[in-house]
Formats: sequence, C-alpha cells, structure tokens
Amino acid sequence: MEKKDIYSMTDEELLIEKKNLRNSKIFHALAIGFLAGIFFVGIVAWGISSKMNFGMLIPLMIPVFLIYKLAKKPDTSGDLVELLKKRGLY
Repeated sequence: MEKKDIYSMTDEELLIEKKNLRNSKIFHALAIGFLAGIFFVGIVAWGISSKMNFGMLIPLMIPVFLIYKLAKKPDTSGDLVELLKKRGLY
C-alpha cells in the first residue's frame, strides 16, 4: 500500500485515515498496558520467589524493549489533525 499525500485526499479518505489513526492509538495503548502488566507480574513473581536469581530478569527485558519501541514511534498524526480541523472535519 503506497502512502498518499494527505493534502490531496478527499474528505472521505481523510475520515477513513482519522478512524485508522484512532484504532491505531487504541491498539498501542492496549499493547503497552498488556506488556506493562506482564513486566510487573514478572517483577512481583521474581520478588516473592525463594531464589532471587537475576537470570530470571533477563526475559523481562523483552516487554520493556517492546514498550520502548511502541512509545517511541514517531507521531505522524499532527498534520492529519491540522488538516481535518482546517477542513472542518475534526
């Protein structure tokens, strides 16, 4: 799928992009919450275990890395929101 210039899109296409943007934000929020839950449950399980082995903490770096990647994703919605407000669709 090729990336279209948002300034050449019709109003209907912009509304579809707005819906996709909202769905994407919801998915990212749910994914970050799920991964944070995995991380905190792992930390609690490590804390209450009889052997506090630091080797158990290494697999917990995977959710931290994925949260970092999801949170650091560049925000490209600024131009879309600005154009939607300009056209009165927001």
